[in-house]
Amino acid sequence: MPRSLPWVAALLTLVGIPAGLAVTGGNLDIVMTGTVAFWLSALMLLVGRWPLTVLIVSVCGTIAMHTSHLIGAGWAWPSTAAFVALALVGRLRAAVAIGIFTIAYGLIWDGVVEQLPSDRVLGQLGGEALWLAAALAVALAYRSTRRWQDEVAARLRQSLHEQELDALRRRAEERVGIARDLHDVVSHTLAVVGVHLNVALDAFDEEPEEARDALRLAQDVRGRAMSDLKSLVDVLREGNRIETPAAGLEGLAGLTDQVRAAGVAVSVTELGERPEVPAPVATAVYRVVQEALTNTVRHAEATRVTVTLHYTPASVTVEVADDGAGNAGITEGHGIMGMRERVAALGGALTAGPGPGAGFTVRATIPIAA
Repeated sequence: MPRSLPWVAALLTLVGIPAGLAVTGGNLDIVMTGTVAFWLSALMLLVGRWPLTVLIVSVCGTIAMHTSHLIGAGWAWPSTAAFVALALVGRLRAAVAIGIFTIAYGLIWDGVVEQLPSDRVLGQLGGEALWLAAALAVALAYRSTRRWQDEVAARLRQSLHEQELDALRRRAEERVGIARDLHDVVSHTLAVVGVHLNVALDAFDEEPEEARDALRLAQDVRGRAMSDLKSLVDVLREGNRIETPAAGLEGLAGLTDQVRAAGVAVSVTELGERPEVPAPVATAVYRVVQEALTNTVRHAEATRVTVTLHYTPASVTVEVADDGAGNAGITEGHGIMGMRERVAALGGALTAGPGPGAGFTVRATIPIAA
């Protein structure tokens, strides 16, 4: 119930009772009419706390004054505000029951006790019944509208809460993705640069030109890694993922060139016709190849690695196999775990372990439809 309702009900009662008695011809005494209006309006100030009690007292007071001939008209309508207030708090049945009792009591009193003409009795009480029914109908419509508005507002708040939770979930997933990218970029860069620095150190005295080439390649790898890291830092600063530092399928050539420059022979084979690969799938393929080649350079002591891409209309399968030491020295750390999570997020699956002969094999199948 609105907080202002008791005051509005009191004001309407204070003004409405004298006006109603004047219109219906029930104004027998101005002082008594004013007194009735004052006390019934004062009673309305309590309707917010005790609506049923206020209605009962108001109806009983009106009946007592009417039967005592202190007022000459009105059985139910002087308590209209109390009827409406009770209906607004959800006690419509109680309001209807009290209204029926009041009209029936007035019908018996005017028709049997006072023996007034039947057309006058039916006209007055019929009009009161219609007035009361209209007032209760308006109250019910208002209450239903407010309940509907409250329900819509509650659903909107729930929707906003769900959107906030979804935003937090996406933000958490984005942080995990950034962590994976940081791991991939840093580990790959350190591995390749480390190999080139070792080559430069070994050739520094005897073959200075080869040492310069190795240092130049290490510098190029470092420059590309700095660009990737700058992109990731920009993502963290802006809070939105504007771009991804991964180059996708087109970046595999540069990736394999870096590994070849580190002294490992790399061959890339593509089977099937390349379909339109979505950017998230292409990025995942790039990261899988990057992490697998990084592990090969750092741990496998391999001389050759084969990258195979098998395209079908429904999926992309990437396999990276080397001829190194197999599972020796390679454990499932953050790199392989990150690859598996990245592929699983796209609905795919990844396996990593010793190959059928020697070496280590990473194989991932990612559905394009995802």
